[in-house]
Amino acid sequence: MLQQSTLQFLDDLKANNNRDWFLEHKKPYETFKKDYLGLVSDLLDALKPNDLSLEMTQIKDCAFRINRDVRFSKDKTPYKTHLGIGISGDGKQMTRAHYYLHIEKNACFVGGGVYMPMPDQLLKIRKEIAFFYDDLNEIIENKKFKSTFGKFTAVENLKLKNPPKGFDKEHPVVEFLKFKSFTAGTTFDIQDATKKEFVSKVVEIFLILKPFNDFLNRALETDE
Repeated sequence: MLQQSTLQFLDDLKANNNRDWFLEHKKPYETFKKDYLGLVSDLLDALKPNDLSLEMTQIKDCAFRINRDVRFSKDKTPYKTHLGIGISGDGKQMTRAHYYLHIEKNACFVGGGVYMPMPDQLLKIRKEIAFFYDDLNEIIENKKFKSTFGKFTAVENLKLKNPPKGFDKEHPVVEFLKFKSFTAGTTFDIQDATKKEFVSKVVEIFLILKPFNDFLNRALETDE
């Protein structure tokens, strides 16, 4: 769980997103950072026994710098005003499906999958779906999966209008083949992050997602 002071720091930073304010509040930031990394540690400790692919994953592989990369952004505010945690067996290499936790006022969610894979990764996932769609259907139609994440749908604006080149337009799950991103998630209230049971509830959701991630990783690890 997080301390209330961590959420307050995010609020204060959002209202004062500039270098001068940040430098004047280095002590609260260090407290925030310690709490943040503590949450990452707790999640890994609870998740690792249930996902052996995370055996070598370390805290530093899952946490993100607070500084924003503003080189190609119109928004030049220097700092992130949310807390994100990405957990995967390959750290930050982004070659495997991830578990992801996002904490931000009015925009908290927990889930994972593969967001906007590279073209070669996307092709592998589509081939896996085309050949083993029964496996995917079994996962997304599972009662716990559906009650947690709802209907498996495409991220807005991340779906082709027509079937991708090389795939049958009459395929039984042609709509899934049109997806350009493969994720599932569910929202929560930001105050839930300060409750004692927060870590166990997040890990419970991650484990419901695990078969979905396993399916995607099976595709990504297949040699052409």
